Amino acid sequence: MDTITVIYLIYIFIGFYFLFLFILIYIQNKNYLYYSPKPKRDYSLSIVIPCYNEGATIEKTVKSVLDSGYKNLKKVIVVDDCSKDNSYKIIKELEKKYPKVLAVQTPKNTGCAAGSKNYGAKFVDTELIGFSDGDSFIEKGSIDKLVGFFNDEKMGSVTCSVLVANRDKFIERVQSVEYKVIKFSRKLLEFIDSIYVTPGPLGVFRKSAFDKIGGFDEKNLTEDIEITWHLQAEGYKVRMALLSRAYTVAPSTIKDWVKQRNRWNIGGLQTSIKYGRDWFRKGMLGKFILPFFVFSWVIGLFGLTVLAYRILKVLIFRLFSTTYSIQTQTSLIRFEDISLMPNILIFFGLVMFFLSMWFTLLSLFHMKDENRKGENFFVLSFYMVFYVMIYPIILISSFYKFLKGHRKW
Repeated sequence: MDTITVIYLIYIFIGFYFLFLFILIYIQNKNYLYYSPKPKRDYSLSIVIPCYNEGATIEKTVKSVLDSGYKNLKKVIVVDDCSKDNSYKIIKELEKKYPKVLAVQTPKNTGCAAGSKNYGAKFVDTELIGFSDGDSFIEKGSIDKLVGFFNDEKMGSVTCSVLVANRDKFIERVQSVEYKVIKFSRKLLEFIDSIYVTPGPLGVFRKSAFDKIGGFDEKNLTEDIEITWHLQAEGYKVRMALLSRAYTVAPSTIKDWVKQRNRWNIGGLQTSIKYGRDWFRKGMLGKFILPFFVFSWVIGLFGLTVLAYRILKVLIFRLFSTTYSIQTQTSLIRFEDISLMPNILIFFGLVMFFLSMWFTLLSLFHMKDENRKGENFFVLSFYMVFYVMIYPIILISSFYKFLKGHRKW
């Protein structure tokens, strides 16, 4: 057995481990997927909305928060980060129109969502503080599904399901499938205290916990990941309400998609390094979340490396070898040369593929999204076969940018 085969078997083992872990968690907790506790009282809440050049969507975002139906919503603080478009003008008009809206502007451009969020938090004096991105839209009733979790005094933050709002282009439809799989997986991680992010479209925090940890890290490109890890490092809990929904505008071009994923990966690297000292410490942060992040990268990189190696080995050392001999009448390309890996590895790969397909379909079913636009066989096949293979290439790009010191949005 050669080294590459051993590496591939390790890769398969890690993949099967995490896949079966999710399946077992699902089997044990499937009756609690949609649980949201009723709040013991009406917690006071303020929502902060960071805004930078969001003139096209900010009004719809603010209205979705105001129309969310939470009766003890005190303020909606919209923070303009010195936009270059008409965003600030729009939010000032909204301030005049709606008594709960407060329009503020940062003294200078902070260059990141974390800066705007922290600035807006200065105007909050309620028990709970929530955040929603300037290009996201909250579904009515979603906030009510979150606040009951704060009956637990150790609850630090609660997140929702983030779904894709725009589903016209092919790339948007593929991301819609991806988002649903990610959100369903994240809900399963709740059952082992391992939610690793409170996404920007809608997250609610206990204000005292938010203040205790110093708010968002303005040097991190994924402040929503970092603050979640920070809360758990301090002993706070993080939960998710699966039926609480916010819709976000996903990248509609390959260029914007690559830019977004590079930012996510670089921010994840920043966070993993920052909390690297907590391996096997700080509860599930060190025992699962940090190893889960690292192994996910390893699986992606090793899977791509092994596949590339085997393809190149066939092309260079077999197909282009001088196997053709006039004297012996040997064929240039033999059938056995086409095999890329041993049969047992093909078997394991196929088993993993079909289990992953089943898990993807399970995720789509449990997200209970009435809008199934674009969820056809072609989109699902592309997501399963090609999309997941492209991501490791983006990961390599992210590692390169990180090593080069790239830290910009």
